[in-house]
This record gives sequence, structure tokens and C-alpha cells, in this order.
Amino acid sequence: MSTERRTPVERRKVICVVGPTACGKTTLGVLLAKKYGGEVVSADSMQIYRGMTIGTAAPTEAEMQGVPHHIIAVADPAEQWSAAEYVQRATPVVDDILARGRLPVIVGGTGLWMDALLRGHGFAKGSAGGAVRRELETRFEQEGIEPLLAELRQVDPDSAVRLHPADTKRILRALEVYRETGQTITAHNAATQAMPDRYSAVKIGLRFADREDMKALIDRRVDKMAAEGLLTEVRALLDRGLPKNATAMQAIGYKEFLGVLDGTLTEPEALELVKLRSRQYAKRQLTWLRRDQDIHWIEWGKQRDFARALQISTEILAASGLG
Repeated sequence: MSTERRTPVERRKVICVVGPTACGKTTLGVLLAKKYGGEVVSADSMQIYRGMTIGTAAPTEAEMQGVPHHIIAVADPAEQWSAAEYVQRATPVVDDILARGRLPVIVGGTGLWMDALLRGHGFAKGSAGGAVRRELETRFEQEGIEPLLAELRQVDPDSAVRLHPADTKRILRALEVYRETGQTITAHNAATQAMPDRYSAVKIGLRFADREDMKALIDRRVDKMAAEGLLTEVRALLDRGLPKNATAMQAIGYKEFLGVLDGTLTEPEALELVKLRSRQYAKRQLTWLRRDQDIHWIEWGKQRDFARALQISTEILAASGLG
């Protein structure tokens, strides 16, 4: 666990802009960065990939309006980032923005990544993909999950009770951490919960008062992606040699349009699937965010009024000491 000396919390304030897909996070993030002398740090698990601008709705140069943006198009689509990898890459960026006297504006819809960045406690050690993990995966393939779960009950009964037998990924991870460190992942999590967050965040959330308005906007965005050439973008990734089973290709939009290229879906069928899955994803994002009592919510009506949102955000930030 890191023992580095941390800058006092009052000097480590950041703004976070959160909300479901298509709610306008990019636009509000840019407006806030321009007003407060800030720079945007993306917290989006798909916008990290190069060559995936259309399907991930990554901000264009015009949409950035001259505001520096970080952690966008920094990874090859063949890579697979974990939350730990994201925190390792994003933390120095946020610290550098602060050191230069500017304000980090963290924008994104991947709640797990943003929360991990704000906490900054580090992750339990364990070289995922290393020899221990390979051995555990081989045992799982040969023996099933029950012997591994029985082992976990012996060394980390709290995790064994908490984890569902179908959650093989976390069961293997818990065993991996214990074998490599001698500390249970339960003990690690308990220790980190007691630590102060690395950054003091003022969180502004965007959502629609009426879910139907959100769904309609998501549908329009998907139509726009198709018109801008999402199918061509998917084809270009394949032409570059990206495997169809790559994590990046499992993103909403890419997976469905792979079906068009495979001949298993028509383009209209793929579009409807992308719309449905995007709406389902937005619902999951809202469920995640509702747990956070620190979010200051701004609700849209039929239209998104960014001038009003900026004014409300300014009042929120002033009350939080960021005036």
C-alpha cells in the first residue's frame, strides 16, 4: 500500500461530471474547464482506445474547444485496461494538472474507474495473468469452481460468503491476492476504506427528469453514429488486425456492427440492438450513481440547457469553495 506523502486535501480539489450516456457530460465538462482554467481527464473505459471515436462518442477537436483533454485515444484496441491500470495512468495526469495550478475536470461514465481514481488507495497486489493466475484458471477448467471456493473458505471466509459461486473472476482474484501477498482481499479492502480519499471531489451529475426523453436522445445519438460511419470504423479496426474477440470489440455498437459484417444481422437490426443496449447501459449507470449521496444533480427537461447547467454548477462549486 502506498505511503507517499500527499498534498493536503484542500489543495487537491477536482470537479467530476457524471451521468448516463448521452446526457451531455462532455459539453458541460468543457464549459467548466473553460470557466475555471481547467483541463479534462476522461474516465471512460472505451474512449481510451485509438481509432474508436465514433462508437465511443469521444470528443472531437471541435467539441474540445481548445481545452486540453487527457486519457483519450491513448491505448491500442488490442489492450485491455483494468481499473488499476487506469488509476496508474490517470493519477500522474491529475497531479500534474494540480501542480501547474490548474483544475482537473474528470468527466466520464465509467463509475468504477472514477471512484478508484478519486480514492487513490491502490489495489490489492497480485500479478493478474501471471503464473498463479494461470494455475488457478487451469484448475478451474479441470475441476470447476467448487474446489477453489472451498480453498477460499479456508483462507478468506468473508470473501467466500460474499461471492456468488458464478462469480469465478472475483473468486480467482481473491485466491490470487492471498497466495501472492499473504493478505486477504477482504483485509486490504477494509484497510483502504479507512484511508482518506486522494482527491476532494465536487461531483455534478446530469440526468433527465423524464426517462423517455433520455431514451429518445440515446436513439438519436445512435442514428448519428451510424450516419457518421460506425460501420466503416468497425471495418477499419478489423482491417488493422484487431481480433473480433478483443475487449474493445465487445463495446456497445462495435459488437452489433460486427454482426452486420458477419452477415448475422442487417444494419437496421444492429441499430435497434445498439439502441436497446445503450438504454440498458444508461439505466445501469444511473443505478451505480444513485448510491453516491455526494452528487449534486442537475435535471434536464425536454431539452438540455447548458447555459442553465453552467450557472447551477457555478453556484454548487462556489458553495464548495471553488468559486
